Amino acid sequence: MPLRRTIASISSLFFAAGMPLLAQAPAAKPADAPAKVAVVQFQPAVTATNEFQRDFAAVQKKFEPKRTELKNLSDEIDRLTKQLQSEGSKLGEAEQATRARAIESKKKQAQRLADDDQNEYGQAVQEAFNRVGAKVGETLTKYASDHGYTLILDRSEQQDQTPAVLWASPAVDITQQVIDAYNTKSGVPAPPAAAAPSAAPVPKTP
Repeated sequence: MPLRRTIASISSLFFAAGMPLLAQAPAAKPADAPAKVAVVQFQPAVTATNEFQRDFAAVQKKFEPKRTELKNLSDEIDRLTKQLQSEGSKLGEAEQATRARAIESKKKQAQRLADDDQNEYGQAVQEAFNRVGAKVGETLTKYASDHGYTLILDRSEQQDQTPAVLWASPAVDITQQVIDAYNTKSGVPAPPAAAAPSAAPVPKTP
């Protein structure tokens, strides 16, 4: 199940939750001072942190046995189907029906396994994003307060929504700064390049 479909619906909740904290932070400048605005790609920021990369890799590894079981069952279904197709003319009607029922039973079993795997995998990824996203939101709030920002806008891409930010200069994008600040705070080292999860794209709604 693509990561982007799993967590896109909740990422905006974390970002929105962090904004009241920022709004309530003590004003760093007089009320008549110029507004200092920045943008952040919150979803990519969360998924790019060392902590999320580590946790996502752990989720992938946890579900490897179930994926292997599902692949083996799928291969068996293909084998039995081809066998029935090639030998069908040599079999009696009763034997054909028996084999067809066995194949259909395995298909239903595979579908149940796939559904369970998708649901459990999605929940595990969501929990990882939930946990890290909440803490990244806190880091974002502190970073904004420490650097005197009066407004932070989320420019994460959402396919089912009109973009919150149509355009912004790269100079005002603080996504990488937030990622760096969180990695420093968490103390989680970057995963080795070869071990870094390759299936952690920027989340988008389907």
